[in-house]
Amino acid sequence: MFSRAGRWRGVDGDTLGAVAVTGRALTIVRATMPLRVTALHHVALPVSDLERSRRFYREVLQLSEIERPAAFDFRGAWFALGDGQLHLIERQGGTLRLDKPVDSRDVHFAVHVDDFDATLSQLRAAGYRDDVPADHPLWLKWNRQPNAGFPQIFILDPDRHVIELNAAD
Repeated sequence: MFSRAGRWRGVDGDTLGAVAVTGRALTIVRATMPLRVTALHHVALPVSDLERSRRFYREVLQLSEIERPAAFDFRGAWFALGDGQLHLIERQGGTLRLDKPVDSRDVHFAVHVDDFDATLSQLRAAGYRDDVPADHPLWLKWNRQPNAGFPQIFILDPDRHVIELNAAD
């Protein structure tokens, strides 16, 4: 029985792969290049009523709808979201957040806004309020100085997906 091992390295010295020979068996382990996430491409949300959700994201959050490939075999809509996208996918039953209130510790996505006060005013004009019970679908949770270190607003979309809107301090 004999044993022998070797490695090959990339230009920067990182190990790209290894070989091990033990007895008559040859094992080659090839390392892959390091995973490098460069951006969040899209967030996909299941919705129960596509047209109602389209109106919400267009009118309340003022997102621009973008072209969606026609090849899909289900209804949906795509919106520009900064450098990324928001994909709405119509499906029976929508989300699992049925009847849940705004919960900043639950699954949510966050968008950055330029003006905290203008956003707060716009949401109030759209019907969101901070003087209704926390389980109300139009409850507005906001804090100018939260633990996160930047002002935050939390709301629900029509399917009760939690959305955070935050701004620079």
